[in-house]
Amino acid sequence: MWWKEAVIYQIYPRSFQDTNGDGIGDLEGVRRRLPYLKNLGVDALWLSPFYKSPMKDFGYDVADYTEVDPIFGTLEDFKVLLAEAHALGLRVLVDLVPNHTSDQHPWFLESRSSRDNPKRNWYVWADPGPDGGPPNNWQSFFGGPAWTLDEKTGQYYLHQFLPEQPDLNWRNPEVREAIHEVMRFWLRLGVDGFRVDVLWLLAEDLLFRDEPGNPDWRPGMWDRGRHLHLFTEDQPETYAYVREMRFVLDEFSEPGRERVMVGEIYLPFPQLVRYYQAGCHLPFNFHLIFRGLPDWRPENLSRIVEEYESLLTPWDWPNWVLGNHDQPRLASRLGEAQARVAAMHLFTLRGTPTWYYGDEIGMVNGEIPWERVQDPAALRQKGRLGEHGLPPGRDPCRTPMQWDASPYAGFSTVEPWLPVNPDYPHRNVALQEEDPRSMLNLVKRLIALRKDPGLLYGAYRTYRAQGGVYAYLRGEGWLVALNLTDKERALDLPRGGRVVLSTHLDREEGVGKRLFLRPDEGVVVRLD
Repeated sequence: MWWKEAVIYQIYPRSFQDTNGDGIGDLEGVRRRLPYLKNLGVDALWLSPFYKSPMKDFGYDVADYTEVDPIFGTLEDFKVLLAEAHALGLRVLVDLVPNHTSDQHPWFLESRSSRDNPKRNWYVWADPGPDGGPPNNWQSFFGGPAWTLDEKTGQYYLHQFLPEQPDLNWRNPEVREAIHEVMRFWLRLGVDGFRVDVLWLLAEDLLFRDEPGNPDWRPGMWDRGRHLHLFTEDQPETYAYVREMRFVLDEFSEPGRERVMVGEIYLPFPQLVRYYQAGCHLPFNFHLIFRGLPDWRPENLSRIVEEYESLLTPWDWPNWVLGNHDQPRLASRLGEAQARVAAMHLFTLRGTPTWYYGDEIGMVNGEIPWERVQDPAALRQKGRLGEHGLPPGRDPCRTPMQWDASPYAGFSTVEPWLPVNPDYPHRNVALQEEDPRSMLNLVKRLIALRKDPGLLYGAYRTYRAQGGVYAYLRGEGWLVALNLTDKERALDLPRGGRVVLSTHLDREEGVGKRLFLRPDEGVVVRLD
């Protein structure tokens, strides 16, 4: 399976490269940067949504699943991008958004037109509650009730995100087949698979029962955290829906050209791993993405890896993620020094790593003035998160890619849709390509090193260490030692070997049975 040995690179197209001078990245920009991705060493790119959309949630509100939004280009642009990526040996995954559509999608326009429209049951509708309000207490991810009243028909429709993103009714087999046809459209074009948005939310409780309160919630916390989501997340029917989607992928798969499903799933490990059995090749494992200082400690990391590995069957393949378009930047969570250590951790674990654009140069959270905030999740919860008012939202991790020191960081020739981070003159791809000890060159080295069979397939075992050092063995021949502190530390090795890579990129040397680690240093040792 090609995806077992692959490194997946996530591109947020709005922020990768603008080529038509409108301040928004586009598909042609991605195409022009394919040589950069090839040189970096990644094997597959995942494109966040570029479908036709009113852009209320920047493409996650889809108005047409088989059309490219004009701000990103045309379907022909996508075909050219796909062909050139394949010519370079790069696989292409596209984002599938099956849980909800835009309220401007033709399906929803029909559904809300009348109670007896043939597509009425394509979405989740319910009568008002006894008090005339929403049917129950379900909360949106973006704040406020998950229900909006349609005045014309007198019923509420469900939206787990914005009111402009009504939830599809996956209990309806016509809906499932329509999404399957969307998948077939892109698979016939030649895409190598899908990252499936909010896969664990496809089903909800048939009885629309109220969710219990969360005893740990306090005013000022995330609005949706008011409740425990027993009836809106990870419902039993979801597994059957995932299995049907897997069957569609299998229709187009052949040896060496398997089509892959990567699922966005935020769940504890015991629930997460069930999605392997349902047919998802790579249910996203986000458990490292929530580790920032001071949680970045050996006992926490080893517990995460050990628990995950212990729950996988021999047929399951692990995966790991350190950043994405919804979470704070890696270097902002851990600091620049430990971001390098975290990169070594990601690329030396067993499993498929997914890497977020810009993290290879240590991009940090962008500085977004309140008047420039775009994120609807942040805007809807203004005043809900305490005395500081507007929360930072997701904009800071979506700022334009920093290619060089020219105006607007080489991303565009005009003011971009989000401000470029002010640090771009001294943090950019062009500078780091010339610096042999840069974060960019570290990531290149790690990706290349990961191709060794022992690091790809060797078993994981935590190795005894103390004093803030996290160490583990991969197979019989590799040891990884990560100093998570800002002090020098020593580690006794099982036998001598050779340091083949340091996060400082300044030593490759033989070592005896005692290894000395400098502050914030990770090393990979090839044992004798």
